Amino acid sequence: MKYALLILSLLLISQSCPAVPALTVTRIAPGIYLHQSDHHWPDRNNHGEIANIGFIVGERCVAVIDSGGSPQQGIALRNAIRQITDKPVCYLINTHVHPDHIYGNIAFKQPGVRFVGHYKLARAMAVRGQHYLGRAEETLGLHINQDNIIPPDLQVRDSMTINLGNRELLLTAHAAAHTDNDLSVYDKATNTMWLADLLFLEHIPVIDGSIRGWLSELEKLEKNRYALVIPGHGTPVTDWPLSLQPEIAYLTGMATEIRSLIKQGGTLEQAVNSVGLDAKNHWRLFDEFHRKNITTAFAELEWED
Repeated sequence: MKYALLILSLLLISQSCPAVPALTVTRIAPGIYLHQSDHHWPDRNNHGEIANIGFIVGERCVAVIDSGGSPQQGIALRNAIRQITDKPVCYLINTHVHPDHIYGNIAFKQPGVRFVGHYKLARAMAVRGQHYLGRAEETLGLHINQDNIIPPDLQVRDSMTINLGNRELLLTAHAAAHTDNDLSVYDKATNTMWLADLLFLEHIPVIDGSIRGWLSELEKLEKNRYALVIPGHGTPVTDWPLSLQPEIAYLTGMATEIRSLIKQGGTLEQAVNSVGLDAKNHWRLFDEFHRKNITTAFAELEWED
């Protein structure tokens, strides 16, 4: 009975959500497929479909990494997987709580699929869920409800290895950084690190967690050597850690300027109007996110020891 209701729910999604074209996915490494999004502010035209999403295929099954910004994009991703492999999806990994990464989850709510996330993800979904749902139709043109926010039934506290059949993925729960529930996915077979929104390329980094924590996590990641790194926004890179430096420079420069201003007795208003403005020409969507970044970072750094 519950699966009949699920099928009905998916049919209703197909009818109520804006139609999207077939999802284009590209094989970027053996068994790894990516849909790379353009850089957009989430709105009713793009329906929040603005993040990189994809999947990894093992000998036994498939792991999806983020499901997209709308239920319809989740369905499109599911269809794209079926075009490439007949292996079943066994894991849906959400890298963090933001809507552009989780709103397609319901397309994968079917027998045999485990939902995986950071151990703080379920709480973040519960705290933010009503706010997200309340704004979904107004800002994204999506008709969704609580059923669309699916928390993990498999939670990663430190690290966890999952096996897709002769293919192991190492999942790491990070300290507060981009959010307080960031999860990375490392594919041992290809030395590929799927960093999601711990790494922004071209698109300005967005702070929704901790600027100090983010810089600390990046310092650890910078010491590793990966053949391929997949950001949450931007083009996958093979020159790690060189490709990481613009993000580090942006966050470090912001923290340095804010700390200096605080020592001088400066205010949040002064920070918003002066800090980091020289980075404007280096990032897409700077005007949309930079002031919010300053506000978030200032609130944290104002109280550091």
